[in-house]
Amino acid sequence: MAVQYDRTVIGYHGCSQDTAERILADPTGSEFQESENDYDWLGRGIYFWEYGLDRALQWSQKRFPSNSGVVGALIQLGNCFDLMDTRFTLELGEAASQYVSSLQAKSAAQPIPKNVGQGFAARKFDCAVINTYLQALESRGTAYDTVRCGFVEAGSAYSNQELRIHMGIYQQSHIQLAIRNPRCIIGAFRPRLEE
Repeated sequence: MAVQYDRTVIGYHGCSQDTAERILADPTGSEFQESENDYDWLGRGIYFWEYGLDRALQWSQKRFPSNSGVVGALIQLGNCFDLMDTRFTLELGEAASQYVSSLQAKSAAQPIPKNVGQGFAARKFDCAVINTYLQALESRGTAYDTVRCGFVEAGSAYSNQELRIHMGIYQQSHIQLAIRNPRCIIGAFRPRLEE
């Protein structure tokens, strides 16, 4: 069952400066490109950090060191598969079990994709489960516009070694959005960056 989110959020899209200029030159926002890598954290979609300008800029500077850019966008979540809500995480857990069973049931059992890399930077299993599950739902008439999830990432926010044993906050924790329906992007803007 799709949940309609009438909520609007601000998202930041890390990209090259050239891509940022192309997006900003087109008022419809149609220049945003959907990612379809087999390791995307939330399956296919146009990726944003929800209210995470600094995190989007960090990602862009790492990916495009001499040509980094960020575009802000106003996003209406629409029918959101929100993994910040336990109802959806329970659904996804069941979907993952079904996905693995389907791979094992094939005559030539297929290998199960794995999340790999530091902090599971390449999330092949998550991507495959989300894409497979949401495509199955879509074929039955339930389409999701967006996927939303929070991630705990990187090292401790506390530099003091003694405080780290008490900590539960990490440096790059964030909420990520994968926009599956580009019509949810209401408009794009140039974020104001500190100099």
